[in-house]
Amino acid sequence: MGDFDGLVAVVTGGASGIGAAIAARLAEGGARVGVLDLAESSDERHLSVRADVSDDASVRAAVQRVVDEFGRLDIVVNNAGIGAQGTVADNDDAEWARVFDINVIGMARVARAALPHLRESPAAAIVNTSSIAATAGLPQRALYSASKGAVLALTRAMAADHIREGIRVNCVNPGTADTPWVGRLLDSADDPVAERAALEARQPHGRLVSADEVADAVAYLASPRSGSTTGIDLAVDGGMQALRPRPAP
Repeated sequence: MGDFDGLVAVVTGGASGIGAAIAARLAEGGARVGVLDLAESSDERHLSVRADVSDDASVRAAVQRVVDEFGRLDIVVNNAGIGAQGTVADNDDAEWARVFDINVIGMARVARAALPHLRESPAAAIVNTSSIAATAGLPQRALYSASKGAVLALTRAMAADHIREGIRVNCVNPGTADTPWVGRLLDSADDPVAERAALEARQPHGRLVSADEVADAVAYLASPRSGSTTGIDLAVDGGMQALRPRPAP
């Protein structure tokens, strides 16, 4: 018996990277998974539904498609998001609006469409993907950090709003993870090897976080076995937020 036997999950941004690892982990635990993404999922276990989280009609249609296919909805993982680089002065108003529209309002759109179905579930859970950028000041990440800080605040507000309805809301805060987006950043660096070494060194355990490690954390937060866990942010960052180890001699 798996933790998610009989349950139905939606994972946004689930066709690649951390989202694909989350979708796979939930399926391994017994869930039927609808992957909502602009790209098609290559995992044949999942129902792949094209969805644009910046478009309310697209989101509503995609969520309804999953419910029509599986008959219910129990878990929502709001993982879709985009990155941004630069100081507060380096992105114009249009880019600020675009990033917030996808990273923050996109989560609200998905949750809003899912809530009527989650209210009928005996094991309802929402897990949002935030970031270490929400809790630690990182250089050249002003816009991205602001959006992920908003995700953290939104998670707590949603948890308070929906606890009496039996819907738990939490978020996971990954550190710098070994994902396609980080890979593209490394490829664009003047010295990719040195840049990777610097990213690994700033996390106390000395390496990038794996997508599977984030997926396991999401699975914990989504599982009915964590029924008393709501309104928290779970760091998966190699100790980057909490630890201050002395430099190696």
